[in-house]
Amino acid sequence: MAADPGAGTYLYAVAAEEDSGREGALPQGVAGGEVRAIGRAGLVAYVSTVPLDQFGEEPLRRSMEDLDWLEETARAHHRVVEAVAREAAVVPVRLVTVYSGDEQVEALLEERCDDFARALARVAGRQEWGVKVYAAAGEEPAREEEGGKTPERPGTAYLKRRQEQIRGREEAWRRAGARAEDIHGALSSIAVASRRHRAQDPQLSGRPESMVLNGAYLVDRERGEEFARAVEELRGPGGDVQLTGPWAPYSFAVLDDEGDGGPRGGDLM
Repeated sequence: MAADPGAGTYLYAVAAEEDSGREGALPQGVAGGEVRAIGRAGLVAYVSTVPLDQFGEEPLRRSMEDLDWLEETARAHHRVVEAVAREAAVVPVRLVTVYSGDEQVEALLEERCDDFARALARVAGRQEWGVKVYAAAGEEPAREEEGGKTPERPGTAYLKRRQEQIRGREEAWRRAGARAEDIHGALSSIAVASRRHRAQDPQLSGRPESMVLNGAYLVDRERGEEFARAVEELRGPGGDVQLTGPWAPYSFAVLDDEGDGGPRGGDLM
């Protein structure tokens, strides 16, 4: 494809060459771009052309602060990745990875072909499932009736109630943490690999309860139903268990030296 000084090449995912040929079935990419395939070194990169007035280095810094723009871009990105992943082992690439042109993507495939092959082998025939566990809201411990005892001073009674509340929350947190460990252990025994991500703040999760587990699990496709049943059996009192997926293996299809999310964008030229 001829270079356009006002355009860059947006990279979504990389698959093996034998899994190519799906361009017609793919959804539109970010900024409404048509998704196409670039083949090199036995690999296929799924890309689209994006305008640099939105995706260039400086405009991108501003755009990333626009939550509406970011959400729309993320949705388009993930639609493409999930469409490819439905039929092929895939290495998803981090959001807004933009190269100066197709030639730079071709060079990436050639230079990292062995790394991509190893990453694809790890996830072939497997899917990622997500499990989040939320602690139950702490209950204030019941207080004994005073009976015939001399009433306490208001300040003393208040401090005792506060201490009881703190102890109750701490005990509830310990119970939730132990339950999360049990759940993670049980699910990890079914998965071929697992990762614990940082717990989300309530402002991000949209829930008032504290998150005590944010786990990702790489599961063989034929064991997906078994995994979902195991999650259902682990539900119970003491907090909520939320299952998501199956997804493309975002947490596991990473290159050997890119443990935090896969290839980064190239320098725009």
